[in-house]
Amino acid sequence: MTHAGTEILETGRLLLRPFRLEDAEAMYRNWASDKDVTKYLTWPVHASPEASAEVLAGWVEQYADKSFYTWAIVLKELGEPVGSISVVSRSDAAEKAEIGYCIGKKWWRQGITSEALAQVIAYLFETVGLNRVESRHDPRNPNSGAVMRKCGMTYEGTMRKSDRNNQGICDACHYAILREEWR
Repeated sequence: MTHAGTEILETGRLLLRPFRLEDAEAMYRNWASDKDVTKYLTWPVHASPEASAEVLAGWVEQYADKSFYTWAIVLKELGEPVGSISVVSRSDAAEKAEIGYCIGKKWWRQGITSEALAQVIAYLFETVGLNRVESRHDPRNPNSGAVMRKCGMTYEGTMRKSDRNNQGICDACHYAILREEWR
């Protein structure tokens, strides 16, 4: 396993790149201020573009750490971020990482999140050398599980009352894909 940091990744429709401070307004406008987007997430809606700028300042500083992975999901035709995808936890000893993602409501059900997740999975297996990529979602948000399944992840079970999000304590549906299952 070799940490490589948040490198620029590209798909047909997307540019996955490190966030920049100037992305704060788009982040706030496109997803971070929307209660529907953050409903099943672990962080609250941003109260202002300045709140988004504070988050971005922390991320930009962390990009110097090659084990930090957080991408802006940029729709090429729009030219600005419409969401984010990140390694939210990892175990180097087990060669695994957990991915979290969110995207603005205007871009739901267009395959954008699946396209981003598939590219990040490929990067984590091919470049970083992970053995396992996992993710989880609140069962009240089944579309997130659909994204995981579309990317080849296998449902491994639901842990009851094992997580907390903006709805309170909740169940968590766990998915994963192993390098040997990928492609």
